[in-house]
Amino acid sequence: MKQFRLEVANEGQARFFDIRPLGNARYEIFVEGETMGTILLDEQDHARCESQGCELDLPILNSIRAGIQSHEQWNNGHSHT
Repeated sequence: MKQFRLEVANEGQARFFDIRPLGNARYEIFVEGETMGTILLDEQDHARCESQGCELDLPILNSIRAGIQSHEQWNNGHSHT
């Protein structure tokens, strides 16, 4: 799967994050080409995730997690053939 972009609201401001799938439910988070860290989604508990080296606060990480899950569900439900 290719890199994609998420828009996340933070204190009334829109922030954009580039997300690159690394496989095994792990995703790298970028802002303007700078790595902000990685996030690992728990495939069994969709409300849970782990982050490594993230410089982002928990509410933003939770919004990114939800955005990734929505993106994955949409892509799994729509064939690009």
